[in-house]
Amino acid sequence: MDVSSTRTHQESIAVEAPPEVLYDLVSDIRRTGEWSPVCADCWWHDESEAGRVGAWFTGRNELPHRTWETRSQVVAAERGREFAWVVGDGFVRWGFSMAPDRAGTLLTESWEFLPDGITFFETTFSDEAPAQIADRTRQALDGIPRTLAAIKRIAEGSQH
Repeated sequence: MDVSSTRTHQESIAVEAPPEVLYDLVSDIRRTGEWSPVCADCWWHDESEAGRVGAWFTGRNELPHRTWETRSQVVAAERGREFAWVVGDGFVRWGFSMAPDRAGTLLTESWEFLPDGITFFETTFSDEAPAQIADRTRQALDGIPRTLAAIKRIAEGSQH
């Protein structure tokens, strides 16, 4: 896949767990480090707002060559259907959606590199922007199937 032109991506996995169980799992951002290959830890800015549309959280990301934090805001929070957030000032949208499926749920993870994110990278990295954008895109595309497999393992393990 040519990551230089990819700006959106999604993948799905069948999970033997009810949609509400999956929603409760993925919307508890404090557990993200259990399944994310990059995000090691997350915390809510205001626990009383946890999981609601408009709530802010910070994620600490770790790769062998660097560690960084991002601020994100919840943009969708519908139990059993969708949980999504936008990173930074409209840079990237990540989300999980759930749809009933034969023996459980079809869990879909989606990622979209938003126009403001592209502009931010072009401004921040100038000539290096295409390589930086391609790197972030590759990380997202590589991480999504790993994330979904880990969530499936956790959710199905908690059902038995």
